[in-house]
Amino acid sequence: MAGFQDIYGQEAMKEHLQNAIRLGKVSHAYIINGERSSGKEFIARIFAKTLQCERGGMDPCGECHSCKQAESGNQPDIIRVTHEKPNSIGVEDIRSQVNNDIVIKPYSSPYKIYIINEGEKMTVQAQNALLKTLEEPPAYGVILILTTNVEALLPTIVSRCVVLNMKPVRDDIVRKFLMEDLQIPDYKANVCVAFARGNIGRAKMLASSEDFDNVKEEAVTLLKYIRDMEISEIVAAIKKISEYKLDVTDYLDILSIWYRDVLLFKATNDANNLIFKEEIKYIRKEADQRSYEGIEIILDALEKAKSRLSANVNFDLTMELLFLTMKEN
Repeated sequence: MAGFQDIYGQEAMKEHLQNAIRLGKVSHAYIINGERSSGKEFIARIFAKTLQCERGGMDPCGECHSCKQAESGNQPDIIRVTHEKPNSIGVEDIRSQVNNDIVIKPYSSPYKIYIINEGEKMTVQAQNALLKTLEEPPAYGVILILTTNVEALLPTIVSRCVVLNMKPVRDDIVRKFLMEDLQIPDYKANVCVAFARGNIGRAKMLASSEDFDNVKEEAVTLLKYIRDMEISEIVAAIKKISEYKLDVTDYLDILSIWYRDVLLFKATNDANNLIFKEEIKYIRKEADQRSYEGIEIILDALEKAKSRLSANVNFDLTMELLFLTMKEN
């Protein structure tokens, strides 16, 4: 069974949570803030299991009745708040699953723990309903709000919670995890590490994804021949990515890593530190033909494209602007 020792790279958060357990000073509400796949739910589950463990240690024992129930998702005093609407957690979700339930004492444990994943999806009305519980929580109540955007929560909610921010995990720790725990070969681990940017859950997902390998190959093929392609052909190639399970922003991240390689090679003329070192022939050609300023403009355009897509700007228009910039520079 996973314990605190299995949390990589979040030393400050681990120390805070374990100290709270050791000193008996567990807060009634926590916000765990971090990007998608960064491990928020993994940490919340370990914290909840440890709090409910019948042996009362600094880690879940994995052997008591409570730990076995928690591992199978059947611990009655660890409640995962669900929502039917995919993009919002409504006021009735909070009232029925938290407010009306928390007044009932724990079934068999010292605490009643509520895990609200995707907390940024709570409507204002839902947050105001939750606020009533946060203002006067029962002694046994612990609410864990997991969010990718703490700013989406009302200041009154945030002020009543302990806010714990996920930190990017060092590349060497992510690489070691992939190579030693998951037996990923070094050349693939290097690509996943660069792509994950300190997000160990994302690195793990990419390392085990056949779709990622396919998308990477298609992205590299496009980059090799982009100068000879029409904009309409490029946009059609990007739309093909929807056949895979990866997000289009993941595709744009692959393009960014390629151009960072081009920039690095242009500056150092050394292929040893490149992520796409097996494509050195094409990277050298790009580095020779593009200026430093041109590469920086492309990298900036890739970030702008991701921002536009997240703001629901028209896909075709966003892609056309991006690839015009890439061809011009």
